[in-house]
Amino acid sequence: MAAGVVHSSSGATNANVNVNANLTAGSHGNNSSSGSTPGAQLSGLLSGLVTGGNSNNSNSSNLIGGVGGPVPGSGTITAQPLVAGSAEAEKICQCITDLLQTETREAALMELSRRRETVADLAVMLWHSFGAIAALLQEIIAVYPTIHPPTLNAHQSNRVCNALALLQCVASHPETRAVFLQANIPLFLYPFLNMNTSSKTRPFEYLRLTSLGVIGALVKTDEKEVINFLLKTEIIPLCLRIMESGTELSKTVATFILQKILLDETGLNYICQTYDRFSHVAMILAKMVIALSKEQSARLLKHVIRCYLRLSDNPRAREALRQCLPDQLKNATFAACLKDDRTTKNWLVTLLKNIETKPGEGGGGGNGGGSNTPGVNLSGAGNAPTGATPGVATPASGASAGSGGASPGPQLSVG
Repeated sequence: MAAGVVHSSSGATNANVNVNANLTAGSHGNNSSSGSTPGAQLSGLLSGLVTGGNSNNSNSSNLIGGVGGPVPGSGTITAQPLVAGSAEAEKICQCITDLLQTETREAALMELSRRRETVADLAVMLWHSFGAIAALLQEIIAVYPTIHPPTLNAHQSNRVCNALALLQCVASHPETRAVFLQANIPLFLYPFLNMNTSSKTRPFEYLRLTSLGVIGALVKTDEKEVINFLLKTEIIPLCLRIMESGTELSKTVATFILQKILLDETGLNYICQTYDRFSHVAMILAKMVIALSKEQSARLLKHVIRCYLRLSDNPRAREALRQCLPDQLKNATFAACLKDDRTTKNWLVTLLKNIETKPGEGGGGGNGGGSNTPGVNLSGAGNAPTGATPGVATPASGASAGSGGASPGPQLSVG
């Protein structure tokens, strides 16, 4: 392992700076733009994670800019190795050391956040430096009291977003991603995802989006360990809550995370395993389609359609979607929105073909339901139809929909 590491056994004083001469060059999946402002961080994140439609860096910065000032001009940035003994290496190591002192931490957070895209192994240096990760977690915990009641201000939001940007750097790096998950660090971010979504002021929205960005950086790697961790820690209900009532940008990132979970076979099986889980996901996606028909967003619609398409890969979910897929996706409601997006149009065409009732099926599904079987009830688990619903088993109890825990109701069989 090649890394520049700051070791200290007695706080930040007299730190022993050790920079390895064999630092390796190369980008490790951190796709955020350089910059110390939340606007710059989020613009780079979204350009790498949730591109679609007419979205670009400029659009993202217009949507999220404000608290931290204008977003710097974007461009391709290649991470470079630190040269042992160079002024740059010494400065980075000094900044990491400065994280340990409250008096110097804020300036160090800003500088390291600005450099995170250009220093190839900053994540490794942070992880193996004494007290660095603990300092970042202290910054996160410090703003918990500002969530309820909502008193978070712009300065506090900027500061914690810089700490979150460095955690995203650690989450993105292949050498630190596994230990990042093993330490359960994403759990420290969940309170920010569970905030009352009526708090849509810029400080709260930056905090919510930057936290989603850390999770987005994890799922972008398409690793089973990441999906298993997120399923185990019940990320799906948090994403669904944001998808239902967040801002357009936070909805987009949350839907992207759900999409990546669905694209994994384990994630698809998990969501389609019980009535509660599937019905909650289907209900939120349907609400989003209805909202998008009134205020269209090509970027968000792209991810909603991809989620539906992936759900249609599951035989039981496909049967249910024949009953509950919104009409807006079946007619020309989004024709103008998708006219320049060939990929999403193809996804929609494939989705409609998947759920098309084949001749001789009679629309009855595999549970013995006849042609008069009612459609899927998306109003909640407790109001499930009493008859046999095509493709969806009626739960035996009124467990809360979307719960990540084991549901007591019958399970959707996975084909």
